[in-house]
Amino acid sequence: MKYRLPVVSGSFYPEEPDELKATLASLFAGTKAETAAEAPKALIVPHAGYCYSGEIAAAGYASLRGPEMGGIERVLLLGPSHRVGFEGCAISSHQFFSTPLGDIGVDRQACQQLLEAGLVGVLDQAHQWEHSLEVQLPFLQYLLADFQIVPLVVGHCRPEIIAGILDIFAADAGTRFIISSDLSHYHSDAEARRLDGESIAKILALKPSLQPQDACGCYGINGLLSFCRRHHNKMTLIKSGNSGDVSRDKTRVVGYASFAMV
Repeated sequence: MKYRLPVVSGSFYPEEPDELKATLASLFAGTKAETAAEAPKALIVPHAGYCYSGEIAAAGYASLRGPEMGGIERVLLLGPSHRVGFEGCAISSHQFFSTPLGDIGVDRQACQQLLEAGLVGVLDQAHQWEHSLEVQLPFLQYLLADFQIVPLVVGHCRPEIIAGILDIFAADAGTRFIISSDLSHYHSDAEARRLDGESIAKILALKPSLQPQDACGCYGINGLLSFCRRHHNKMTLIKSGNSGDVSRDKTRVVGYASFAMV
């Protein structure tokens, strides 16, 4: 149980390291060249297969590029649980999370801090088959030289719990927050754009009222929005779309969007 091994390499993203690097390079090459003076503290990014949501995720991650990128030493990853139902947030007992690009250390001290604060529990089953965190890791490995993660699978959870987790690390300049979420699922293109437009408006207005049918990562998003309201931050939309933009099947799509907290 020392290593959490990848379970969606070869399906959601390439399993061969050189091919994965080339895929990431291509995704980032399509993003805007300009960089922000200050890397955002938090991002919301999608977690589908790279062929579907990779461009939108890369557009979000590209905002981390800039003078501060080298100072990012820890990333809190919060993604929804697709397979295991539970209340609250779950860390794991793993010491490393692995991808084809190598192993990423888990910040065990930070995990213990969250445990002692009563904000999380340990549930390895929630992490074993979960892709919402795994697909984010190669993006981070491509951008950052040396960092640790605090991987959190989010079950049914009140926004105050998520906001409390983020509060603990808010003042640390070397920490960033990544909220993993897709938007609506399996509607027509027209209906998805209407529904996702409503969800995007709620996120930009900092309304922590998203439901599972709006976004699979709604609990993490709602917690981040509560954090924003508490700390007087804003959310900005970076890029949005849906799977039909790639597959050309407009009958049953999944929505995606990337946001930055400023």
